[in-house]
Amino acid sequence: MKSSINVLVIDNDITMTKEIEKYFGSHEVIKVVACVNNGEEGLQYIINNSKDIDMIVMDLILPKLDGLFVLGELKRRKIDKKVIITTNLRDDKILEETNKYGIDYYMLKPISYLSLERRIMSIDFNSNNKNNKQFNQEAVLTELLHNLGIPSHIRGYQYIREGIQIVYRSNNFITYITKDVYPEIAKKFNTTPTRVERAIRHAIEVSWTRGDISLMEDIFGNSLNVNRDKPTNSEFLTTLADRLKVNNNLIFN
Repeated sequence: MKSSINVLVIDNDITMTKEIEKYFGSHEVIKVVACVNNGEEGLQYIINNSKDIDMIVMDLILPKLDGLFVLGELKRRKIDKKVIITTNLRDDKILEETNKYGIDYYMLKPISYLSLERRIMSIDFNSNNKNNKQFNQEAVLTELLHNLGIPSHIRGYQYIREGIQIVYRSNNFITYITKDVYPEIAKKFNTTPTRVERAIRHAIEVSWTRGDISLMEDIFGNSLNVNRDKPTNSEFLTTLADRLKVNNNLIFN
């Protein structure tokens, strides 16, 4: 983890930006370097201060230039920053459009500043340092599921994350996905095991249409029935849990 994480906040909600500044005012790691209230000013700030920014926390609905335009300009200018989207927008098509920009996480408003803090702290800012990888569970799962093409704003994404961790910690996970894993996820998210199962199935179907094919073949190539083109929920969760187990740097609490 970096000794300090410099965060730029771009949001039209002035009250919220002031609250974020106050919340992180004395934080030992996270430093809010600036808060701006429109996309044009935000983009200009990034261009002028790129080296001093580690992360951008941004809404998609902004005056002057919207969040999608800002993301597009950053990609065009090859300015690579970690990005968390915080928004009231619930349009799946627009949210899916942001996936091509490598968004690290989505948070639907109103947000918990404690949750925002945890998301920022969970992201790996040293992913290019091959000799000093200190991944934690949040960072590893975020990267893996993103590369598999699962959008973080759909319900199945969170259920899969939770399911993988449950399976990772279990000694008898192959037999008890339906009996144990679905109910445990359902209890945490205040839903039903049937809805958990359906949401995970939908997320896998989305993954199979948009994920990294070479990664899928690498992970699932030897675990799938040759007569099927997609893994079952159980295969998906257990195979990814096994994938994580081989990484000696992973520490699950």
